[in-house]
Amino acid sequence: MSPADTRPANRALVLGTAAFTACFFAWSMLGPLGPDLQEEVGLSELELAIVIAVPVLMGSLMRVPLGILTDRLGGRPVFVGLMAFTLLPLAALAAVHSSLWALLAFGFLLGFAGASFAVGVPFVSRWFPRERQGAALGIYGAGMGGTVLAGLTAPRLADAWGLRAPFLVAIALLAVVGGAFWLLARDAPGRPPAAEGGLLAPLRVFRERPAAWAPTLYYFVAFGGFVAMFAYLPRLLTSVHDLAKTDAGARAAGFALVAVIARPAGGWIADRVGADRVLRASFVATAALAALLGPLYERMVPLTILALSLAAAFGLGTGAVFKLVAQDFSDRVGAVTGLVGAAGGLGGFFPPLVMAAVNGITGSYLIGFLLLALAACGCLVVLERMRRARSGRPAQAATA
Repeated sequence: MSPADTRPANRALVLGTAAFTACFFAWSMLGPLGPDLQEEVGLSELELAIVIAVPVLMGSLMRVPLGILTDRLGGRPVFVGLMAFTLLPLAALAAVHSSLWALLAFGFLLGFAGASFAVGVPFVSRWFPRERQGAALGIYGAGMGGTVLAGLTAPRLADAWGLRAPFLVAIALLAVVGGAFWLLARDAPGRPPAAEGGLLAPLRVFRERPAAWAPTLYYFVAFGGFVAMFAYLPRLLTSVHDLAKTDAGARAAGFALVAVIARPAGGWIADRVGADRVLRASFVATAALAALLGPLYERMVPLTILALSLAAAFGLGTGAVFKLVAQDFSDRVGAVTGLVGAAGGLGGFFPPLVMAAVNGITGSYLIGFLLLALAACGCLVVLERMRRARSGRPAQAATA
């Protein structure tokens, strides 16, 4: 690309990242506000875990249809429509947040904002050549820094001006970013034609090319682990270490910030050494760190060091996954991204519920962290099998 050619692509990257950041700020607010909501509504541990997990689940499920719509309609109209819709549950939560059923119903609708990732990946990737897509999507993925903003600001806004304030700030942010996106964003020229055979036709890629399932597992563990840890850290820090709610929210934001910084690095490195190598390093680190967190999370210094290191491992992994998607499935980026993103969201939905249930039964989070380590080991097995399949050798277990 010449300098003149790069300007539209860079503008699309900036606008897409801003839109993703704003959507994730809104989507992730219930996690940092969890201790405040628990106190306000009188929620049990499991009820709070469900309230936090519902938007994650809805964001996961909606990534599939929104990814397909983006393949058909383009990223600009879908992103604008999504941001406009998200204003509605935010306004409802600002008005009513004092009952469990209100939190569940409006949190369900707020979950749509979590599907923004499946819109932005095809929108951004089509502006860049293959050799730059890893870095571009890594930068776009840093928009999950919206979770950092939520963790840093939402508890403080709630303490200063009440629980309504964070939702009003999110409304203002989405309105400004959505208006700018509507005015300035454009879809890349030469979008691939939509698949024939109906709305669900793009999902045929998962039957025709079974390798498309591998990134869903990788993202289930890498991004799902990130979402689950970020969502549940405030509760763990307040209940186990007796931290103030604002302090716990700030530490959770620090965890998210490390992952946000590592994500573009993961995409950039994947452009140079290959996504497989980055993913292998990520999952080896995840397995080791999670296994250590199990027996050590009750000690603050090991918890801090291990959690921040785990955030870096998650960030590197999430940055590399969509290098694979954009490279291997360029004709159906939206559909594959939708299902891969849905898997990641589901990876963030179940662990908080498991952690709450395990803690309720055993009084410890040990089993939850060990399950994360086992999931990372499963990803390593799949990576090795995929490597052997690409090299034309049978995927046999190592004899060593």
